[in-house]
Amino acid sequence: MTVPTDLDLRFRETAARSGLLDVGYDLVDSPIGPLLLAATDRGLLRISFDPDLEQHLEWLSRIAGRNVLRAPRQVDGVRRELDEYFEGKRHAFDLVLDLRGVTPFTERVLMELARIPFGETATYAELAARAGSPKAARAVGMTMNRNRIPIVLPCHRVIGANGSLVGYAGGLERKVALLTLEGVLL
Repeated sequence: MTVPTDLDLRFRETAARSGLLDVGYDLVDSPIGPLLLAATDRGLLRISFDPDLEQHLEWLSRIAGRNVLRAPRQVDGVRRELDEYFEGKRHAFDLVLDLRGVTPFTERVLMELARIPFGETATYAELAARAGSPKAARAVGMTMNRNRIPIVLPCHRVIGANGSLVGYAGGLERKVALLTLEGVLL
């Protein structure tokens, strides 16, 4: 039984090295539940809390190409940085991101989101203003809801105008866990 597993692994590694792989992904455990990590040769494409693998594979192939394989080595760097983050050893990520397909507004918002430091928060309105669209707090909320690279692009650090923990695509319990890890909530 180990031969097919070894053969399968060698096939995936060869595909990745040969440039035949559009997207490599893996499913990893984390303190906040299982995560799907997906990366391309351009960078990190997706982190998801949702376990519906079939839905993700379809989306990944639409965005980046049809050659999508489970290739753990493709996301080793992401896994390592996430492990360091969850261990409290990393406060900023040094990952290249693949944001293909996002609108210019979304990209501006996500780049401003990435600037919110570990252990700090910002409101939707503050983030909208930082992105150059001060009246677009609602649109920022939609962007946070559709953020395809949570944790690394820290949408958990965005809170309501009154300081409340409103909405989080991964569920409020994960938002609370991440903010607690960062020392925002005690």
